[in-house]
Amino acid sequence: MKVSVRKQPPWLQALLILPGVAALVVTFVFPLLWLARTSLEPTTGHTLSLHAYVRLFEDSFYWWVIGRTIVIGLLCVVITVPMAFPVALFLARSQSRWRGTLTALAIAPLLTSTVIRTYGWMVILGRHGLINTTLLWAHILAQPTRLDNGPFATVVALVEILLPYGIISILSHLSRLDAELEQAASLLGASRLQVFWRILLPLSVPGLMTASLLVFVLAISSLVTPQLMGGGRVFVLATEIFNQTTIALDWSFAGALSITLLGFFGIFVALYQRIIQRVESQS
Repeated sequence: MKVSVRKQPPWLQALLILPGVAALVVTFVFPLLWLARTSLEPTTGHTLSLHAYVRLFEDSFYWWVIGRTIVIGLLCVVITVPMAFPVALFLARSQSRWRGTLTALAIAPLLTSTVIRTYGWMVILGRHGLINTTLLWAHILAQPTRLDNGPFATVVALVEILLPYGIISILSHLSRLDAELEQAASLLGASRLQVFWRILLPLSVPGLMTASLLVFVLAISSLVTPQLMGGGRVFVLATEIFNQTTIALDWSFAGALSITLLGFFGIFVALYQRIIQRVESQS
């Protein structure tokens, strides 16, 4: 029996998407335009000015801040995605009745506030925290070492916080892959390493790239974790934007920093799309 699908008129289709478009314009486009306008506010007079951007790119300190922001984001990607992949692969291929429970446990940290999880790492990495106490008890250290208040502690906390996002992104992609492809390769004589390297890994690239994009964007835009774990010593774009809006009250410069941060988002998204297109063209 053939079922005919009635095509909706164009005006009805436009009416259906209108609420979503209106919400997007109000909550994203208008604030973005206001932010761009704020970054161009002049120090004197009424003519729009690029003085905030000139100040940003002429000051070597902010080049250092930009570099540190990118490095922390890339470190989080390099550490988080390889950790998330085996967990997601296990959950995607598991036939156990506990699969749902294990998946829920993997993403359960998302139910806890980022602030609480960051404070937990402050306790663990502190001078009198779990790690230092254990190392002192085992006589590996003669006195407590400083593990918190620095880039190391910031990256460690961010990796733990962002790991569930990586697992979800990769798991959603692996769940759509046909497991029979791997079985067919095994039947044709391929070893487990060959199946993984030549079948599973290439097919997993879109999921890995999605996880990398999500982790990178969340890492470079994070404020609470660098602020708390850095102890005022880790300067990234998000913390500088916060300082400019709450301490210096320089909204124009904060807008320029924000637009710069959005620019890095755009560059990484464009790179992501380029890689995905190349992978799809080769498949």
